[in-house]
Amino acid sequence: MKKILITGAAGFIGYHIAGVLAKKGKEVVGIDNLNSYYDVKLKLDRVKNLEQFENFRFIKASIDDRAEMSKLFSEEGFDAVVNLAAQPGVRYSIENPYVYIESNITGFLNVLEGCRQTKVKHLVYASSSSVYGANRKIPYSIHDNVDHPISLYAATKKSGELMAHAYSALYKFPVTGLRFFTVYGPWGWPDMALFIFTKAILEEKPINIFNNGEMLRDFTFVDDIAKMTAAVLDKPASPDSRWNGSSPDPATSFAPYRLYNIGNHQPVNLNIFIETLEECLGKKAIKNYLPLQPGDVYETYADISELTADFGFKPATELKEGVRKFVEWYREYYK
Repeated sequence: MKKILITGAAGFIGYHIAGVLAKKGKEVVGIDNLNSYYDVKLKLDRVKNLEQFENFRFIKASIDDRAEMSKLFSEEGFDAVVNLAAQPGVRYSIENPYVYIESNITGFLNVLEGCRQTKVKHLVYASSSSVYGANRKIPYSIHDNVDHPISLYAATKKSGELMAHAYSALYKFPVTGLRFFTVYGPWGWPDMALFIFTKAILEEKPINIFNNGEMLRDFTFVDDIAKMTAAVLDKPASPDSRWNGSSPDPATSFAPYRLYNIGNHQPVNLNIFIETLEECLGKKAIKNYLPLQPGDVYETYADISELTADFGFKPATELKEGVRKFVEWYREYYK
């Protein structure tokens, strides 16, 4: 796995994964369409940091452009691909549904086709804890059925998992899906809770707290996500000899296909999360309590037993440490 394509490399998670792989000496090609969903300057600054690595190269490109993607794959000849380009956001998917189909369905199809046509050795792609939808069995297990999404965003992520399996089964190339749980950390999205709360508290503006803060989230520090994704990339998925079509396991397959949860395995109450942020900032929040929003789930909690068994993964970053690192970055970046 010497030459790696990372889609969405100017994004939050893509930026961190590209950095980890570049430090490992991989030849990394990062693409991103640099859209205006949030501050483009933040994306450009991430790319600028990555370009300090001699083995990193950036190309402005969009995964939903079929011709552009076909040309990229045929000219570059990648050994492996990490697909992170997607339209994120549960609430935004209610307001702008079509962009989710264009990016998360059509765009991902273009990535799959590129992998098939150029015989990529391993595709790792980002799914989401949102696919668990209406599930109430805790912790969320990759072996459970996830057929009841409660947002279009979640539905597109579940669709991506099905598409990936179909290609793996048809064309016998290894595919691994990673369901990320509430990722946070430096260089994060401006629309993630930690970013929104930090900005508002420092500006002495109220923060909106949904469901009176009585929600649990499996907050996962981005460095843990990046290191684990790099480890998964180097171990292509293989067929599961124990898989049985009479009682099919959603997490494995007769094809070289695997699914994993990547989470902290320690859900935190949102009110506790806010108290931790207040402590790190040395400043209290002005709180505006609101009802649970459409598409939101009460709790996320990752069962990571398979990830631990296969890769020895155990999250290393405590919440207070992770929030402190974000606050330090935020103060420095925004002066």
